[in-house]
Amino acid sequence: MAVSTTWVFAESSEGKVATITLELLTKARALGGTVEAFYGGGDADAIAEQLGKFGATKMYAADAGDVLQGAPVAAAMAAQIESGNKPDLILFGQTYDGRDVAGRLSAKLDKPALTNGVDVSADGDKVTVQNAIFGGNTLVQTAFAGDGPFLALFRPKSFAAEEGGGGAAEVVKVGVPDTGTAGQSKVLDRHVEEHTGPKLDEAEVVVSGGRGLGAAEKYEMIEQLAKLLKGAPGASRAIVDAGWVPYAYQVGQTGKVVKPNVYIAAGISGATQHLVGMKGAKNIIAINKDKDAPIFSIADLGIVGDVHKVIPKLLEALQAKG
Repeated sequence: MAVSTTWVFAESSEGKVATITLELLTKARALGGTVEAFYGGGDADAIAEQLGKFGATKMYAADAGDVLQGAPVAAAMAAQIESGNKPDLILFGQTYDGRDVAGRLSAKLDKPALTNGVDVSADGDKVTVQNAIFGGNTLVQTAFAGDGPFLALFRPKSFAAEEGGGGAAEVVKVGVPDTGTAGQSKVLDRHVEEHTGPKLDEAEVVVSGGRGLGAAEKYEMIEQLAKLLKGAPGASRAIVDAGWVPYAYQVGQTGKVVKPNVYIAAGISGATQHLVGMKGAKNIIAINKDKDAPIFSIADLGIVGDVHKVIPKLLEALQAKG
């Protein structure tokens, strides 16, 4: 049989559903069957409409309170499944909470979880996940064996988020089993990093700098160019590790995954770790003085030149244009 019911682990922040959740709901709709969400927050009614617009007909709400979601939400999910309310497939985002819940649920159900997915398909009773391995350099197809539910985690930006026109999801409140000491870790405070302009992983234009900039103070021109283009500044792991910019700027396998309309890589050689995070951009512009730099292999436009000469000229041209 085909996938009849898919659950999506839903995440939100400040009353807004996380983009990764909307992406997963969109993909779940494409698989066919019933799409439902499982949520661990206390504001289920506030996000029911958003989830419904992207395809969720029902939302199971397990209020985990102010504790870390992993233990209570996994326990609530397992309780529903063991009582007979069992989906065929459960989709998670490759996020902190997503990995925590999925890992614990995998142990409770004694079911494997496929991580780092970039696509999923269903053909009859076979569910197959496409995974990125070797730093994203190779893609493999892995099919689940045995009975569901099948657990799969996906990288952000693997799917495009598109509304489906549905009404608000029905909210079904479910109990949270006692998880003992595992469920006692509390969230004491949350800190949101301040930023101006669009968020890095949501920006239509991203300008990233790498080690080719030469010095931390040179990163300022990356920020200037991003601002003029109404985009967001990014960075390679090399300059994040060097302390030039915060980790929140990092694009790559261990940083943010971005899919902007335009991605400008300035002074970035193009290590596989970085390419994983940006190769999905619609238009890639690379600036590097090394004509053999790997970044040119995926660039739509390559500029062989010194970033210290090329970017100032770009800034001048943009500023003159107003």
